[in-house]
Amino acid sequence: MVFFPPRSFPPLPLIPDDVAICDFMLDERYGRFSLSESQNPFTCGLSGKSYSWLEVRNRVDYLSRALSKEFNWHPNRGTEWDKVAACFLLNTIDNLSLFWAIHRLCGVATPANAAYSAAELTYQLKDSKATALFTCVPLLETALTAAKQAGIPQNRIYLVDLPLEFVGNAKAPPQFKTLEQLIETGKSLPKVEPLKWGPGQGVRTTAFVCYSSGTSGLPKGVMISHRNVIANSIQICTFEGTFRPTTDTPYHEVVLCLLPQSHIYALVYMCHAVPYRGDGVIVLPKFDINTFLNSIQRFRINILFLVPPIIITMLRNQELMKKYDLSSVTAIFTGAAPLGAETAKELHSIFPDWAIRQGYGLTETATVVCATTNNDIWFGSSGNFLPGVEARLVSPDGNEILEYDTPGELVIRSPSVVLGYLHNEKATKETFRDGWMFTGDEAVIRVGPKGTEHMFIVDRIKELIKVKGLQVAPAELEAHLLEHPLVADCAVIAVPDEAAGEVPKAFVVKSPSATQDDTSIIQAIKKHVEDHKARHKWLKGGVQFLEVIPKSPSGKILRRLLRDQEREARKRAGSKL
Repeated sequence: MVFFPPRSFPPLPLIPDDVAICDFMLDERYGRFSLSESQNPFTCGLSGKSYSWLEVRNRVDYLSRALSKEFNWHPNRGTEWDKVAACFLLNTIDNLSLFWAIHRLCGVATPANAAYSAAELTYQLKDSKATALFTCVPLLETALTAAKQAGIPQNRIYLVDLPLEFVGNAKAPPQFKTLEQLIETGKSLPKVEPLKWGPGQGVRTTAFVCYSSGTSGLPKGVMISHRNVIANSIQICTFEGTFRPTTDTPYHEVVLCLLPQSHIYALVYMCHAVPYRGDGVIVLPKFDINTFLNSIQRFRINILFLVPPIIITMLRNQELMKKYDLSSVTAIFTGAAPLGAETAKELHSIFPDWAIRQGYGLTETATVVCATTNNDIWFGSSGNFLPGVEARLVSPDGNEILEYDTPGELVIRSPSVVLGYLHNEKATKETFRDGWMFTGDEAVIRVGPKGTEHMFIVDRIKELIKVKGLQVAPAELEAHLLEHPLVADCAVIAVPDEAAGEVPKAFVVKSPSATQDDTSIIQAIKKHVEDHKARHKWLKGGVQFLEVIPKSPSGKILRRLLRDQEREARKRAGSKL
């Protein structure tokens, strides 16, 4: 049984297959909202600095000229894999101009999580075969270490400026060229030739390589084509057109981009779909409750794009929130991890005029496949499928599920489904089959109060841990823990956490050489992770010792058994989580 968007939704418009993202975003010929009538696309929420669309278009032009000369990259020579640049950045108003300048040369941008350790960044640089690295002063030390290990010379490392309100007196070392210097240089260079793409070029040409944790091993590079991003931007705009006000004058919203621009949620939804339709985006480099609330008040933000841990922080700081004028807010949108119905109801009780929306998507679907509309909200639901999306549910034995309220693996077909995994044919064949993407998430379809089909995520078959919306693969941490001499065997599961949603917990079998006291061993194991992994991968759920790790006859770790035991232990201890 195939599930579709509600019949009341409009059909998906034609999606161009011969256009690069940069042209789709910067040229009105491809359907975007009028550049002259649009709000400024990106505004810094700290400094207030902003660029008009005309300024952004010029900056992309000048930067593409400078990068062409700097790297000897040309739009219509070689393939995109000859032109890969890594972007290890905090959020700025310049990140998208950089991405679009790379695309202007038919290159690939591979955004890296700003929380990465040097080892994690090294892996991405090597796996993507990046030959240049863009970073910022607060991340420079990590970037330099990783670049050296990946063989990227210092003269191929560039700095993107952050607002003084964030970096203070920290100065960019003079030996590194900055984005502004490149743009200034580009003004006096000849224009690069236009991209000469034929039919289908946008479908098969990779624009981004974003890294997503799989069920085993290290993170996988997800190859996202130009058409994938274009398709999802059009899908989102078509979907939201079903409830956005229609007036004689242009209708615009101001939205918040606090979530990392390296993450698919912000990258596609906030940084492409929202500005494409003419709305303004307020950019913050990281979350701070006071800065967050002040930005809403200062810029009269209408839509807050959030993740559940930020919502929980808001609920814990109600007295602080009363000190700010939040009357401009009309809705929130939450994603990256499920928002529980009880949490949504609590927020609704405080802000009854806010539409509390939720969506679902993956890096592999680039990004949104379903979301709630303002006028069909069902707390706990991830909403309706977007125009152009088809979905199926498949039972563990491979049979098609034909009934409502029956869980199965969610399988998606959409023009936004990506090309596959970089350098990983086996994982690509397992995940992308006959035009369908097997999500690894268990879901149910239910008919909502208004008669439309809603999708609910029940569990994660692939056992990924989601810490503040960021993915953690248990197998990655297990492989790392096994490198420690005090660990003979181990397993990692998710345990609930009020602030982060979930955090990793390790079950460890001590090696014969582990003769110290348990407290010292636990500290050593935690430090081993903290020294080499990003903060969201730290063992905040603790370390517990076992005599043996439960496994199947084939050697597969029985994490479900460990989760059940953990759940019972928490119940006995009186935990409400």
